[in-house]
Amino acid sequence: MKFLISQLSYFLSEQELRKNLRALLKYVGFLVAVIVVFSILFHVIMEWEGQQHSWLTGFYWTLTVMSTLGFGDITFQSDLGRAFSLLVLVSGIVLLLIMLPFTFIRYFYAPWLEAQIRARAPRAVPGDMAGHVIICRHDSIAPGLARKLDFSQIPYFVLEPDPIVAERMISDGISAVTGDIDSPDTYRRLRARHARMVFANGEDTVNTNIALTVRDVAPDVPIVALAENDDSVDILELSGANRVLNLKRRLGQQLATRVNLGAGSAAVIGRFKGLRLAEFAVANTPFAGKTLIDTRLRQDTGVSVIGVWERGHFQPVRPDSTLSDAAVPVVIGTREQLDRLNERLASAKREPRPVVIIGGGRVGFAAAGALRRRGVQVHVVDRDQRLARAFRDQADRFIVGDAADREVLAEAGLEEAGAVALTTNDDAVNIYLTVYCRRLQKDLHIASRITHERNLEAMCRAGADSVLSYSSLGREYVFSRLLGRNPIMVGEGTDFFYVRVPASIAGQPLAETRIGARTGLIVIALERGDDMQTNPGPHTPVPEGGSLLLLGTAEQRQAFAEAFER
Repeated sequence: MKFLISQLSYFLSEQELRKNLRALLKYVGFLVAVIVVFSILFHVIMEWEGQQHSWLTGFYWTLTVMSTLGFGDITFQSDLGRAFSLLVLVSGIVLLLIMLPFTFIRYFYAPWLEAQIRARAPRAVPGDMAGHVIICRHDSIAPGLARKLDFSQIPYFVLEPDPIVAERMISDGISAVTGDIDSPDTYRRLRARHARMVFANGEDTVNTNIALTVRDVAPDVPIVALAENDDSVDILELSGANRVLNLKRRLGQQLATRVNLGAGSAAVIGRFKGLRLAEFAVANTPFAGKTLIDTRLRQDTGVSVIGVWERGHFQPVRPDSTLSDAAVPVVIGTREQLDRLNERLASAKREPRPVVIIGGGRVGFAAAGALRRRGVQVHVVDRDQRLARAFRDQADRFIVGDAADREVLAEAGLEEAGAVALTTNDDAVNIYLTVYCRRLQKDLHIASRITHERNLEAMCRAGADSVLSYSSLGREYVFSRLLGRNPIMVGEGTDFFYVRVPASIAGQPLAETRIGARTGLIVIALERGDDMQTNPGPHTPVPEGGSLLLLGTAEQRQAFAEAFER
């Protein structure tokens, strides 16, 4: 009863719904008037024919004819009466059988269902909720971030202004709450004061409003905000954001790291509890064509190879795995161990070749700046000539034209380039250019950005060596901020997962757990207290009460939960 009353009060409180209800009542009134007029005319014609009937009979005849029931117990004898019967019949088909149902559905039933959905959408979190994450918008970052929070058993709520969309999100398994994004009452109902983090992931102007509103309600809650423009960073910090992320600039910097491989040193891609993760290109190094055990990397340097990227796919390695020229091993070790690795790579250092950047947007601008600071020659290709001034200090050459034109790429120096970074915001264009560049130069290192993670496989099939997306970068930076660690960007589709050792495998030798065979995850390290063992052997016991550092996809992490954490 309480739910019904809330629906009815909402239904009657909305101006548009009240307008619809008035329109429905007007139509019903018009229909009643038509029935009354037809009943009066029925009596007039019947009296003209010499028949006498009661007023109730008149309404009875009108409704049976209009509804096409037509029992035939009362009929006219004259042509005038039969013509009137046809008029009533046709009017009934149009007004009663066609227009009335559609009018009822349009002005009453559909709004009533919408009111039900809106009434069901939650507008507040449980009264004892604490330690949760508030995501202010359901964008491309939110789904992946929500999965990581679920795996870590951290509660979260996505704020959605539209109750219907919020209810749909809940039916899809997403924790959503409806409310106005700029209302202090919304954040009070979300218990922002007791939240673990507020993630402002709207536009710069919206994020400024969110930060000011949240800071008024919850002075101490950490706020992480996204910034589209560099100039917005200071404004967001002044508005109350603790951490401001310019993801497009960071995406460009990450792509620059990927295309600068082969510079005689391993590129650090993340840090974890005193350990560093790095990757390097095998081409033109002493390791090319050798098996992993023959490289003696672990014996001579101390680093552990945890996997290999090859044409965009991350693969586990075995001692007998051969490192091809296209391979990019990912290693983990201490700073000193990486220094020893770099000493071996220094012998392969060669004169840096130019890097061609296709796409002169914010991502391309950040990538060009990062490469120039490392002394790499940069050639930028874009259709917009107006960008040439912006790249005056960021690029050695700026070529105006379509990258799909072979002459334009030749002018950009593709033949002598060592790598290409595709930074346009159109996935289809990037896939097309990957195929095109790969065909023109087979040994080219191609790094590309994608907007939608669903295009990852297509990009890898096209021939990209490294792929990064805005969404995966965003969720990793936000999640690492939440856990108080440095972000680790291994590559698109691959994440680190830090999980407690399940009771079902505690104390068992690592090989007997069959984690890799059952889930596909790679066990990077075992941790118990301050002791961490990287790249553990098959006979290493899984520490009871310890933690596992795993590398793999979200689907593999879900398989781990189903296999070991139930």
